[in-house]
Amino acid sequence: MDLDELFSAAGILALCGWIALALAPLRPRVAQALAAWLVPSVLGLIYGALLVRYWTEAGGGFGSLNEVGTLFSHRGLLLAGWLHYLAFDLLIGAWEVREARRIGLPHGAVLPALVLTFLFGPVGFLTFLALRGLWFGKFFSGRRGGIA
Repeated sequence: MDLDELFSAAGILALCGWIALALAPLRPRVAQALAAWLVPSVLGLIYGALLVRYWTEAGGGFGSLNEVGTLFSHRGLLLAGWLHYLAFDLLIGAWEVREARRIGLPHGAVLPALVLTFLFGPVGFLTFLALRGLWFGKFFSGRRGGIA
């Protein structure tokens, strides 16, 4: 499988995890198994294989923005970086769904944060944290002993 095919396959795999999260109220355990374990593990294995295969071929490093740019100018490591994003954003989305369920935040309220996490990572995470804070502030008035 070439890098472009691997890119496409990884995107489809990650999308399956996001769809599972969107439908989490129907099958919460299945959604968590896919989004918090199976899909990130597969992406992580591919990520590791790409690092092993291409790391010595690329220049650059992590000491400056220019070094990072040089590192990611290698297509194999660019794909590895993309898989890193796919896996970790999905893990954050899975946590958002678990946390919302734990605190009783309706799933419909979490969906916009999930979409933003899928598209823009940290912006979605911050959106979820704001929703969680509003939920606790408005509906619990601090009686739960803080936000875990």
